[in-house]
Amino acid sequence: MHEMSVALAVVDQVEQAARSRGAVGVDSVRLDVGELAGVVPDALAFCFELACAGTVLEGAELITRSVPGTARCGACADVWDVGMPPQLICPACGNAAADLVSGRELRISEVRWADVEADAEAEADAAHVRIREPIPQES
Repeated sequence: MHEMSVALAVVDQVEQAARSRGAVGVDSVRLDVGELAGVVPDALAFCFELACAGTVLEGAELITRSVPGTARCGACADVWDVGMPPQLICPACGNAAADLVSGRELRISEVRWADVEADAEAEADAAHVRIREPIPQES
């Protein structure tokens, strides 16, 4: 299952970042998922929950944002949503020399770290503090 390997890679990257910053937990992970990336969001969410078990991410929420596929015509520079299945012929001039601009993304865009001290304070005075730090895309 492709989604399981994606989920395991996300958990691995976030765990590495957590270790480097001394984080004790993760509240949520936000992923940008391109509509052309070949990832089924529901299957990814299921696999993410399994992959998080026993890690610093256990109980973390996975938030996915769908990124529409867009293309740009090399001849006339028109930009359009390609849809699914992808329409790669320029609707303005009919040229087939299109470059995909977006839609293949699979990127960790945000991680919300759990802060034990802030959580304790939140219970005491209803103030909840979180630190956000983006995780760079692995090449």
